[in-house]
Amino acid sequence: MTEASAPTLMWFRQDLRLLDNPAVCHAAEAGRPVVAVYIHDEQTSGIRPLGAAQKWWLNQSLKKLNQAVEKKGNHLIFRSGPADRVIDELVKETGAASVVWNRRYGESEEKLDASIKSALTDRGIEAKSFKALLMHEPALVRTKTGNPYKVYTPFWKTFRAEADVRQPLPAPGELKAPDSYPKSDDLASWGLHPSKPDWSGTIADKWTPGEDAAQEQMEHFLADDLRVYDEARDHPGPDRTSRLSPYLRFGEISPFQLWHAAHDQRRTAGDSARETWVKELVWREFSYHLLHNFQSLHEKNFNEKFDAFPWANNASFLTAWQTGKTGYPIVDAGMRQLYQTGWMHNRVRMIVGSFLVKHLLIDWREGERWFWDCLVDGDPASNPAQWQWVAGSGADAAPYFRIFNPMMQSEKFDKKGEYIRQYIPELAQLPDKHIHMPWEAPLTVLRDAGVKLGDTYPMPIVDHKTAREKALAALNETKG
Repeated sequence: MTEASAPTLMWFRQDLRLLDNPAVCHAAEAGRPVVAVYIHDEQTSGIRPLGAAQKWWLNQSLKKLNQAVEKKGNHLIFRSGPADRVIDELVKETGAASVVWNRRYGESEEKLDASIKSALTDRGIEAKSFKALLMHEPALVRTKTGNPYKVYTPFWKTFRAEADVRQPLPAPGELKAPDSYPKSDDLASWGLHPSKPDWSGTIADKWTPGEDAAQEQMEHFLADDLRVYDEARDHPGPDRTSRLSPYLRFGEISPFQLWHAAHDQRRTAGDSARETWVKELVWREFSYHLLHNFQSLHEKNFNEKFDAFPWANNASFLTAWQTGKTGYPIVDAGMRQLYQTGWMHNRVRMIVGSFLVKHLLIDWREGERWFWDCLVDGDPASNPAQWQWVAGSGADAAPYFRIFNPMMQSEKFDKKGEYIRQYIPELAQLPDKHIHMPWEAPLTVLRDAGVKLGDTYPMPIVDHKTAREKALAALNETKG
């Protein structure tokens, strides 16, 4: 095999796209044949296995990516096993002269990538990694004293001041095929799609994974919803959010493209709405900087004072919360939306998170694990960072003593009960006045609406006032 015919191994990871993919562009521009591979690695120590909903999304996304690669004259190889072993095998099988990928930022992923790069370099094989997941490298964004940021607002100000976000890269016109392909796994053999039972129907009705769908969703949001984002984003009924989070999580769209698309002056959005949404994009960036700089976000309290918090961890309460049977309609609607669609409106994520850790006194890690399993956008940085923010244990977190009142949140953000009626049909006939607190409705109103508390819909599993007092007492006990 001549040097010119020795292929480039393009390793896809959290970047399942061809548009604005620096590693793909490098592989295409090198002029060599390209062997494109995705490795399903659930064996390398420290790398967190995907949740069930993420596996469903990944399965669909890989099918779409393979179709996109085939349109470029190539096709995608599927391999499973420890990534270092698989890369070594593929290099030997193909005679690859170069291996390229885009960077990840979890501790175990970074150690693995550094080890692979070192081993390849020692053998005289080019190993290059690129910035694609984040707009700014975590190691480079620092305070004036050289420390990583722990508070979002100064992080945002520094980010905005630097704002040197490169333009998105075009997709390659061709991915030159090798003379022969290495053996590929059958994607179906990985068992990513649920079976016995196949619960994916309701999720599939709501989502279309893949790069093309990501582009369509971006265009829809920027054309129709961005202009009202700062006013409408907190109301789950009409849901005017971007719904781009799962596409970002799997890298089917790049933050670089979203940044520049949002700032395109041809868009109709005003500056306030535009900045509000861009701040959410940068909050994701902040979460990854926390993951890189402090690690183990899903396991360890960022604020070590919370190591002494007296969590109650009541199993029956946890089950009621997971299944949407707490007796608090806005909480139950959110948990049912999560289970049915693999996603939850962000305002409601805060409400249900606060309810779990502050009304039920259940460790935030239980909630984080449930979300990780159920969310199609279960992100290794954003998911634990958000949970720690809600719990009060995280960076720049909401104070633990700030306890959401679920009834007030419901009345404020779902005034007419649109969201509640959508996910709790047994309460659909209640008038707006009583749908947020059915336990306070007169018996005649409940009867006319077909609601029998404790039968067709549960009574509240805890009293709000009593639960609030217990949470504050637990906080004081921790301080003591």
